[in-house]
Order: sequence, then structure tokens, then C-alpha cells
Amino acid sequence: MEGRHRRGPQRPYPRVARVNALLLEILAEEVERRADADERLRLVTLTGVVCEPGLSQAVVYVASLAPDAADGLEDHRKALQAVIGAQVRMKRTPLLSFAVDPAIVAGAAVEAALRRAKPLPSSPGDAEPE
Repeated sequence: MEGRHRRGPQRPYPRVARVNALLLEILAEEVERRADADERLRLVTLTGVVCEPGLSQAVVYVASLAPDAADGLEDHRKALQAVIGAQVRMKRTPLLSFAVDPAIVAGAAVEAALRRAKPLPSSPGDAEPE
């Protein structure tokens, strides 16, 4: 690749990944601030943000013990977007949508399957000494 020069510093990972991490940090802080005023947001954990490559839309993944957390986040969506717009220099602020983290759902399904499973019979050589 002699003769080719890159302008600017090399980035350790792609722009979308950096934006995802930045949005997660901003949103987590803002949701924590708003949790004092809106109890629906008290038991909310933001687990990730995934922006489209064009950065026009972003899905915010959520884990929560509160059943109405998604409604609370949706009610605060415009204000959360405004906070992003004020803190991040971007051409457009991504349109936020909220979804339950699929890893949390899959983990709960695995845990439920393990609880239903019968324990394996122990062999005589596996007995613990008394």
C-alpha cells in the first residue's frame, strides 16, 4: 500500500460503533436523572444501542423489572433525543426506538429450561464422603 496515505488518525473501531457507545452513555445518564421524577424508569437498565449505518435510526435495548418501563421510555423519547442533539455533534439525531434485549429473553428461557430439567442420577462413584 505504498503511496497511499490516510488522512486523520486511525480509528480503533468503526464510526457506528463509536456512536453506539456514545449514545448508550448519554442515554443511561439521562434515564438515571429522569428516574427520580418517573418511577417507571427506576428499574431500567440500558444494555446496548444499535444505530443503522446511516445513523438515522437507533434501537435502544432495555432490560427492566418494571412492566411499564417501555411506556416510560417511549414517553420520554423526544426529550431523550433532544439531549442527544444537545450533546453530540451530528447532522441528524437518530430516531430512537426501544426494544427488550434479546439476550435477556434468551437467558430467561434457558434458566426456565434448567429449572424444569430433572437432575441427573448420581453414580455410586460420585457420592461425597460423609
